[in-house]
Amino acid sequence: MSERTDESLLEPNGELTLRTLAMPADANPAGDIFGGWVMAQMDIAAGIASSERAKGRTVTAAMKEMIFRHPVKVGDTLCIYTRVIQVGRTSMTLAVECWVRRQYSQQRQKVTEAVFVMVALDDEGKPRPVL
Repeated sequence: MSERTDESLLEPNGELTLRTLAMPADANPAGDIFGGWVMAQMDIAAGIASSERAKGRTVTAAMKEMIFRHPVKVGDTLCIYTRVIQVGRTSMTLAVECWVRRQYSQQRQKVTEAVFVMVALDDEGKPRPVL
């Protein structure tokens, strides 16, 4: 069986956690969305998924390498997928994928991905066991 390399055949891994529209205020003069904005959306999605899993407050402890494969353009719908890949005593590791659905089309592309490490916190801001 041959390995599929056509990107259009790939499917996201994980649960759709966040969808948002890339707006002009998030772009540079060429119409490309700032990478920091994309990273912030991924961090928000990781926070949602980890808080649901931990049944409480979580914070980002680390984020591992991001490589942008394609630009995000104004008008694209950004779709963030998350998947818990490991749970420790007070932390969890999530795979986070960022995909776009191009404006006025059904074309979908994977933009980037990263691994986030999130820590569960108690009411005093101290690490607590993940429930």
